[in-house]
Amino acid sequence: MNLIVIVSDTFRRDHLGCYGNGWISTPHLDRFAEKAIVFDRTYAASFPTVPNRRDIFTGRYTFTYSQWAPLPPEEIILAEELGKAGYATMMVLDTPHIIKNGYYFDRGFSGFEWIRGQENDRWQTAPAYPRMPCVKTKLRSPEATVKVHQRNVHWRRYEEDTFVARTMREACLWLERNYRQHSDFFLYVDTFDPHEPWDAPQWYLERYDEPNYTGANVSYPVYGPSDYLTIEELRHCRALYAAEVTLVDRWVGRLLERIEDMGLLRDTAVVFTTDHGFYHGEHGLMGKSHITPEESRYVPLYEEVARIPLIAYAPGCEPRRESALVQPVDLMPTLLDLAGAPIPATVQGLSLAPLLRGRPMPTRDMAITSPTIIHRGAGGCRVTVTTDEWAYICAPRADSQGEVVDRAVDGHAKRQRLGLTVTSELYHLPSDPHQQQDVLDQHPEVARELRGRLVAFLESVATAPESIAPWR
Repeated sequence: MNLIVIVSDTFRRDHLGCYGNGWISTPHLDRFAEKAIVFDRTYAASFPTVPNRRDIFTGRYTFTYSQWAPLPPEEIILAEELGKAGYATMMVLDTPHIIKNGYYFDRGFSGFEWIRGQENDRWQTAPAYPRMPCVKTKLRSPEATVKVHQRNVHWRRYEEDTFVARTMREACLWLERNYRQHSDFFLYVDTFDPHEPWDAPQWYLERYDEPNYTGANVSYPVYGPSDYLTIEELRHCRALYAAEVTLVDRWVGRLLERIEDMGLLRDTAVVFTTDHGFYHGEHGLMGKSHITPEESRYVPLYEEVARIPLIAYAPGCEPRRESALVQPVDLMPTLLDLAGAPIPATVQGLSLAPLLRGRPMPTRDMAITSPTIIHRGAGGCRVTVTTDEWAYICAPRADSQGEVVDRAVDGHAKRQRLGLTVTSELYHLPSDPHQQQDVLDQHPEVARELRGRLVAFLESVATAPESIAPWR
């Protein structure tokens, strides 16, 4: 069986029509969902971008022992295992973080194609002083990221020049050149869109923006409390993001159509997913972390960020909704299982192949979503524990909290304000799906139970005792 995995960074689950969205156009992914299995309860594991890809490639909860870092040579990874099973393996990506500066996530692939220029990729050096989208005070990393991005896209003229278009077009071309060359292949496609900077063609934006909007074009907003934006600017940010979502749908749709046109659905499994979501003012937050010149720390991982889309097709699968709790660590064993390849003993995820084949299987009773915990809970780190009924935002002990230097969220050191202590929160999801009412004081026994289950989970995946200690 051939295997194709498409990862679209920072793609909010609730912005897809197949997950209930009614105002954003996503016809291509919605059509794909009609022939696939739509997993309704998928949660990110290791957060954010680079840790997520490491989970996918290794089938392990890497937040328990690693941080935002290069892929080390000792990890047993998906591409190499498929290569041993006789697969031709190809990576096509524009997401720079997993391949630039020696991050080495191309390891094990037979070939790879890097579409240059996304976000802060050090690609172009002119113009020296590119036009900025708005005042720098409203932009995250205006000099190190936004200015670099503006240089990289200065030459752009047509929709076909956007990164997602170039990436999906290259994936289509690879299929045309290779689909008859190999008995089995694995194609991994990774686009950074709809991650900011948001700069979809104007006609996409006009579908969602307020008529005659004349405010600031905050295309890469500062992460943190959202009150620095006016109501109009916040709506404009949502429109900018929605435009990117539709752009991604259009070009992922081109790849999905090419797969179908080539008759590959007869013997090819296809997966679409993301790494995490994004806050657009929910919980008073913008972004997915807190990054300002004064302070950089983690924020709670609520449903808007932690709960992600996963749409999976396998030949012969019966289209349906699936309610099992699943996580990105499940992708590696699932793909290996579909390929008939052995699953390494290092894998901590579950193969979902039985579900894709319509057969019952034991599934997990909780999902764990977290930044790295190797710094003993410092930097505002909290672990989200999700069950059928509860979402528990679990804070470490107060004596474990403080400043840490790590590379999570694009290399920003995590420095909490002096004296700031983060606290736990508890939400009852059936009655409060948008997590507006913290009921920790009313249900302390639930919090104690879930904290105990978190510790038991960390022990079960052989987490270092010093990393578990803050959560006991």
